[in-house]
Parts: sequence; C-alpha cells; structure tokens
Amino acid sequence: MSALLGVPTGVAYHIVLALTSAFTPLLGGLAAVAGIAVLTIMVRLLVAPLTFRALRGQAAQARLGPQLQRLRQRYGRQPERLRRELAALYAREGTTVFAGVWPVLVQWPVFSVLYLLFRSARVAGGANLLLSRQLFGVPLGNYWLSGTGALSAHGAVFLAVFALLAAACWLAARLARRLAPVPAAPAGGARLLTVALPYVTVAAAAFAPLAAGIYLMTSTAWSAAERWLFARRAAGLREATGG
Repeated sequence: MSALLGVPTGVAYHIVLALTSAFTPLLGGLAAVAGIAVLTIMVRLLVAPLTFRALRGQAAQARLGPQLQRLRQRYGRQPERLRRELAALYAREGTTVFAGVWPVLVQWPVFSVLYLLFRSARVAGGANLLLSRQLFGVPLGNYWLSGTGALSAHGAVFLAVFALLAAACWLAARLARRLAPVPAAPAGGARLLTVALPYVTVAAAAFAPLAAGIYLMTSTAWSAAERWLFARRAAGLREATGG
C-alpha cells in the first residue's frame, strides 16, 4: 500500500472496525457488513455536494447538446470561431465543458481509499481484521473464484451480492440515460459497449474480496439513489418554472 493512501486508509479502517464493534450486539454476524455499508454511506454523504455538482454539469451538457452540434456543424471549418462560439455559449449558460467531469475526478481518491481498504490483507501496520469477519459463513476476505468453488453454497453468497450489484448498476445506468439522453443510438460494437459498460463494476467485484463487493454494491446503490433524487428535483424545478 502506498504511503500516500496509507494514512486515510488506516483512518477508514479504524472507523469501520468501531462501527462493527458497535453493531455486533445487535446484528451479530452481520455487523461487519453493516459497518462497511454505513462507512460507505458516510463517505458518499461527505462527497454528495461534488456528486450533485457533477450531475448538474452532465445535465447541462445534455441540455446544450443540440446547440453544440449546430455550432460544430456551422463552424467546423473555422476552429478559432468555433472555440469562441462554444466559450460564449457556456458562459451564457453558466457552465463549462468540464462541469460534469472535474467533481468526479476530485472524488476518485476518496473512493480509491475505500476500495483499497476492503481488498487489502494488511492495513495500518497489521492484518486487516475486517476480512476475517463473515457473511453467512463466508469470510469477507474470500474471493468468488477460489475456495470451495464458484457454484458452491459459499459461492451463492457471492452470486447474491453480484445480483444486487447488477440491479443497482442497471438502475443507475437507466437514471443516467434519463438525465442525459443520447441523441442517436449507437450501432454495432459501440452499442454493445454502451450496454456492457454499466456492468464493469460487477466484473470488478467478481475478482475482488467479498468485502469489496459489498462496498461496490452499497456505493452503486447509493449512486442510483442520488441520481433518482436529482431527477426528481430537476423535474420539480421544470414544473415550477413551466419549462
């Protein structure tokens, strides 16, 4: 583990252990899973302002799509004029081409710390005790494609997590398309890539410890909830302004 991420990972580790200890009298063997979920939600709440800023930027980019396309068609042979027209359009709308991107990039180190925590055998100078906890008899440090087999009783626990994660991915992708619809459906390989891309997270979980899969499931479900809330607010504003 790099020194740069070691300190925040250690802090997150002690927080999730404290949560696990607090939940143990009430939840027993599910305490560690609850600790992972609660820590994930705490972090998602912390970065929520950046998330909603990114969603507003993505919605603005989608709204301006037709105008951007017209400008590119009109001034495609005049690069300098095109840049000026695009800059003027973004200025009038109070946004930028990077409005939906930079808040996501800022959040990336935070989520990297959590993912690293839930897949590292050693944290804070010692063994990662969280990974020795279990979910229905499966240690949180176990991998789906190792141990007793992918289709065993233990494997069924992984498959349940993957199914929930896939459902969250599907919902998040559906909400994303509603917020920023694609003007024209891609064809061929591009269409296949568009369909498969939302489920890359499921593939990542298949090659990660169970703890990381639970984190990804919680984070993706929370992301879908944020998109749903943003869509509700946007619809409410449109109704209020008659747009």
